[in-house]
Amino acid sequence: MNKRFSKVALTLIVAGLCLMVSPAFAADAAAPEGGVAESGTFLTTAGAKALGGSIGAGLVIMGGAAGIGRIGGSAVESIARQPEVAAQINTAMIITAALIEGATLFAVVVTLVAVAF
Repeated sequence: MNKRFSKVALTLIVAGLCLMVSPAFAADAAAPEGGVAESGTFLTTAGAKALGGSIGAGLVIMGGAAGIGRIGGSAVESIARQPEVAAQINTAMIITAALIEGATLFAVVVTLVAVAF
């Protein structure tokens, strides 16, 4: 229950921060200094793209970090149980972490390219 509560609390904090930061992304080049466009729109197309790209990149990074952390924790537990196969476990851990990191980097590039176009 405690882990679930902390995940929900973290999600609410991130959502709250996104809502507080979104007016900063709302201003486009033609907007006055107040940050709100002439037509009264809350979030312009460019602001929505920037906000969506930054949220997407953040989610990708959090997922990759969680995956690599889980691999590292499992590897340490495995080595503690069977120290004689530590070299094989380390090799498998490094290869798997590199694959996750590559997929994460690719996903971040895709989200940033999607923002650019």
